[in-house]
Parts: sequence; C-alpha cells; structure tokens
Amino acid sequence: MPPNSKRRGLRSTFAGLGSLFSSKNRPRDEEPINLKISTVEASPSNVHASLLLREPEESTAGAATTGMSNAPGEGPRSHSDGGPSTAESAQEHSLPLQHTQSMSIFPNTQNVKLRNVTFNSSQNVYNSQGSRKEGWELLMENVASNALHDSSARFDAPKCDEDTRVEVTKELMDWIEDRESPQRLLCMTGAAGAGKSALQQTIAQECSNSNTLGSAFFFSSGDPTRNDLTHIVPTIACQLGLRNPALRNTIGNAIDEDPLIFKKTLKIQMDTLVVAPFKRMCSSGELDPKTFPHVILIDGLDECSGEANQAELLSTIKHCLLDNDLPFRIFIASRPEWVIRSALDHDPEGYLYQLAYHIKLSDKYDATKDIRRYLWRRLRDIGSRTRDRRAQYPLWPTEEDIEKLVAAASGQFVYAATVIKYLSERHSSPVDRLRTVIEWTPHDGQQTRPFEALDTLYRSILSVAKELYEAVDTNQGRDFLTLIRAHQINSDTRMDIRSTVPLFDEEIGLEEGGHQVLFSDLHSLVFFRHDSSLEEKFEVMLFYHRSFSEFLDSESRAQHLFVSEARVRKYVLESCLQKIAQREDLLYSHSIPSMINTLTHYYDPQTTHVDDFRLIDFTRNNGWKRIDENLLSDDEFSFCDYPRLARFTFDASQRLNDELHEPELAAIVKVYFDKWKKNYRHRGFKIPQGDQDEEEEEDDKARKRGWRGWRVFKFLC
Repeated sequence: MPPNSKRRGLRSTFAGLGSLFSSKNRPRDEEPINLKISTVEASPSNVHASLLLREPEESTAGAATTGMSNAPGEGPRSHSDGGPSTAESAQEHSLPLQHTQSMSIFPNTQNVKLRNVTFNSSQNVYNSQGSRKEGWELLMENVASNALHDSSARFDAPKCDEDTRVEVTKELMDWIEDRESPQRLLCMTGAAGAGKSALQQTIAQECSNSNTLGSAFFFSSGDPTRNDLTHIVPTIACQLGLRNPALRNTIGNAIDEDPLIFKKTLKIQMDTLVVAPFKRMCSSGELDPKTFPHVILIDGLDECSGEANQAELLSTIKHCLLDNDLPFRIFIASRPEWVIRSALDHDPEGYLYQLAYHIKLSDKYDATKDIRRYLWRRLRDIGSRTRDRRAQYPLWPTEEDIEKLVAAASGQFVYAATVIKYLSERHSSPVDRLRTVIEWTPHDGQQTRPFEALDTLYRSILSVAKELYEAVDTNQGRDFLTLIRAHQINSDTRMDIRSTVPLFDEEIGLEEGGHQVLFSDLHSLVFFRHDSSLEEKFEVMLFYHRSFSEFLDSESRAQHLFVSEARVRKYVLESCLQKIAQREDLLYSHSIPSMINTLTHYYDPQTTHVDDFRLIDFTRNNGWKRIDENLLSDDEFSFCDYPRLARFTFDASQRLNDELHEPELAAIVKVYFDKWKKNYRHRGFKIPQGDQDEEEEEDDKARKRGWRGWRVFKFLC
C-alpha cells in the first residue's frame, strides 16, 4: 500500500474510534449490535476490537465505526485495496468475523475507561453509555442518608451533656467493649422523652471516635426516608462496606448478581447484603472480625411505621445476625410499646428474652440530678448571652425556680429540653419566659404555648394509640379517649376515691385485663404497678410525666383529643348503673359495693346528667334493690359515702317524678330512700338542710296549686 494511502487508512481508523467515543446522537433505546474493527497490528497484550455498538442510523456513521474510510455508497473494505463481494459484505454485517490479529490501542493496560467505552483484560470493548448501573451505585441509591448519626438532616441532634447520664453511658459502653459477652443484643426501653435518642447519639459519637461504629440508623416517624423498613438494610450494608474495601466489592457483586434485591423481604436483604458477604470475607482472610467495627445502632424502633414492620425487623436481627453468630453488637433503643415488650417479656417469655440485655431506662436510672445539672448549666448559659441584665444577675435563676422545673419534669429530659428551647428564643427575655413557664396555666384564647413541642409529642402518641385500638373489631363502639381519661381521673383521686385498676376496668365496662389492651400503645407515657403493701390485685396506674396528665386536662393543649371531666363523670356513672342492674356474675365479691361508692362520687348534681333511658331502665330492673342488698351488711360496706348516696337517691326520685313524669318509678326510689334514711342516718344518710327546706317549700307550692301529680306521688309513697 502506498504511504499516503496507509496514512489515510490510519487516520480513518482513529477518526472512527473518535466518533464512537463522542457519539451523542445515537438513540439510547436501541439494542446494541456487534461490529468488527479491522486489525492493523498483532500483540499478545492488545485489546481485542469486539465493540458493542448501537445500530447506526446512517451508512456514513456505520462506515466510520468500521475504522476504514469509504466513499459514499460503498461497502466496508478489507485491508487490501479490493472491496469484498456482496455476500461477504452481508456476512460481515450479520456476524463478527474472527481475526488472528488485533489492534493495539493502549498496550499493557487493563480496565481503562474512556468516556462511555470500557477496555478490559477480557479483550472486549464495551460501550458503557446506557448500560445498567453497578451494584454499589444501586446500593447508594437505596441508602437513607438522613438516618446516619452524623447526617446534616439531623443537625444539632440531641445528645447528653458532658456530666449527665454518666452511669448509663458507662454501662452501655462497657457492654459494647466487652466482645466476649454472650448477649450481643442490647435493648434500651424508656418513656417518651426519657433521653433515649440523646444517649444513642452520644454512644454513636463515642464509637465513631474509637473506630468501633459499624453502622447507625435513626428512625423518625416524620421523615419518609427513614420511617419504614425500605432503606434500613441498604443503609447498614453501605456503612459496613465503607469500613472494608473487600467487603464493599463483595456487597457490590452481590447486587450485580441480583439487582432486584431491594424489592425482596428484609431477611433476604440482610442475608444477601450483610451476612453472606461478611462471612465470605472472614473465610478468605480479607477481613478480621476481631478488629472490624462491630457496633450496630438502631434508634427509635417505635417510630418505624406499623407493628408488623417493627416485628419483622426484630425477627430479622435475631435470625440473621444473632443466630449466625456474627461479631456484631446491636444496640436498639425504643419506647416500650407492644412489639418490643412482647419480645423481651419474661412472662410469657418472649423470643428475645434470653438473647437480649434489657435496660429499662425510666425504671433503672433516676435522671433527677442530671436534669437539675442540665437546667442550671443551660439557664446560666442563656443568661450570659442575653441582653436582659436581669438574666445576667448571679442569682438568676433562683434555686426555687430550678426545683419547680425539676419537679415538673418528673425525671424526663423532654420537659427540661422543651423549657430550654422555649427560653432560648432570642427575641424575648429569658427572665420573663421562665416566669411564664413556672406560672403558666392554660386557658381559652391564650397565645403563649411554652409546651407546644411537648404537646405535639403527646398528641402524636395518643392519636396512633387511638387508631390502633379502635381498628380492632372487638373494640368497635368503645370510646378510646373517654376510657383513657376515666383511668386518668381514677388514678389521681380527684374524686376522693380510687378503685384498683382491675376493679375500675369492670366498673367502666371493660373485660378482665382490659386496661392492658387499652394502654398497650401508651407504655411510653404510663405504667402500672402493684402495691406490695396490699393484696396482689391492687394495681395502680402511674404517669411517667406529670405534664401528660396536665395535657389530658387541658382542652387547649389536647385539642381534638380532649374529653371533658363532665363527660367522664357521666360515662362512669351510667356504666356503674348498668353493671349493678344486670344479672350477670361480676368478677369480685365486692364489685357492687365498689360500684355504688364510685357512682356516688362521680355524681355531681350540677354537671352530671344521667341519660333518661338509663335511669328508667335501672329503676325498672331492680337496680335500687341490688343496692339495698349490698347495704344490709353494714360492717362490710363501712366505706360507703352515705351522704353522697343520699344526694344521688333523692335527686333520682325528684327527676323521675318532675322531669320524666314517672311517678310510679319515683315512688319506688322514695321507698328505698326512706328505708336507708332510717337505717343509716347515723352514718350521714340524709338530705342537707338547705335541700330539705327547699323540698318542703316545693311541697307547699304544689299543695297550693292542687297539683295532681304531687298527690299521686305522696299517695304512692
């Protein structure tokens, strides 16, 4: 070949490759085809010229990609000046031709990428534009970056002050550092706002500093990227892979083999992306399990939407990470809701009871001293930064102010943190705001809401619990909020009476143990305790937060979840009347005496209006007779409040006669009233003097009017 012709051929070859590398107009949706590049030089280290190209739209583009310069309308040429026959040309376009020589483009190179073309040691050239993504890249697309402990989305995340929560932090770190401990799962449960997330954040930072943090995932119900299980395994796998290059490659390869892995069950994801790659690297010696960062932190399990999702995650951790005896130490923090409680309970024994180290934060550690230190430090810091000179005074805040805040916190950090956040508002005086917090009582139309953040938390927890309770078929028709409020009022003795929790369940129409179902999703706010000084069944309900009870009392704070005290009084009273009148066996021998006492205490003549039908039905079904039968044994019923019973009985007889026009039923009640007045007058069964004078005055007016109803009533009595 003449020199000029040879140079033209080489220029055409590289021009063709250049058009291949820089092609931008090629349709992305077309199928790739194989075309041959003519070879010009042979070498063992050459890169083979089998190109995966897209079908060119024009013949000139196709000619260029063959590496030879052709005249318009001509077919591709061989190395000789003579062109191939038509049959040869068709064969060349339909199937790649085999060659004994190959073109040397980058001698002695491997895995080189130029723009959208990949050259590798398998002697193939691939057009990577539009090809599927690599496994690790797919993994990164399924990571919830907001869930990381150091994510920018969690800027200024809550964490423990330097000298607070020292004991519990030490216990957690001791467990983490003890790699030989048989329990490789730690579950910390605690009330809402007890400081669980702050502790998790503190532990995450300490583990990160000591290079023991394998991964962390912080759930958040308000963030759609981290409020379910969609991203948790990819996020854990990604963080673990970043700790070891070989593990990273193995995880990426696993995704290459199964790109649909992210659509599969949580257990399959965990086995494929974490368990199998980790075991493979340990077996090959490319990873030392004794030095690998071994801590996996999961915060806010209760904020993962749906109990089924929460249960699936716990089950996956058990079957994939614990049962496979991997070296990870897993620390989960959560409110003590049903899923994690049932898994950790000892009676009946949950499936994690033997495997988990369980810390009940609110029960084991009293945070009062830490809260006091926290308030002192933060308030003084606020005072040093404000322009209000009163806050810079050495005696601000006063010790009395601090102690009032500590008492209101009830051992829960969320209250203290809410106060500090409210006082930190730079456009107002912290002195005035502190006084507002201490003296604040809610009332209609009030604009100041220092506890709005806390109230939002309470409304969220209560709304979810209401939805879950009322979704159960057997609970349909029950008023969840009224039942909750009734238990609250019973627990704080504002009615001058408190029934045991099992007794009160019966009094308000719940089945035996009904409170356990009612409060199953509120264990982050309330708990039940047996009084060891009394019989075993004397169980009482207590609040982790005093502020939650205050929240339930306030319509402005509870908003659409508020239930008035008058409504609760009416509900409890009518429920007791129904239970007393029914003929079914009751749970306890003293059930009816207790109900009599409860109804008399919940009755308020000014606010409690018993339903007409309920009062009539009670009277017709011998309800008053059942009360009388339980009053016969004076010694057994010595705790009855006879003045209240007299008030309730007298008002019932008056209402039946005057309002409901049922003189016969009124006469029945009057008979029992007179009987009890005679038998229990020494115990206070009598109408107060003012009411008695009023009754006599009404009788005089009725006699003067010659009212027939009055004469019938007196005759029947």
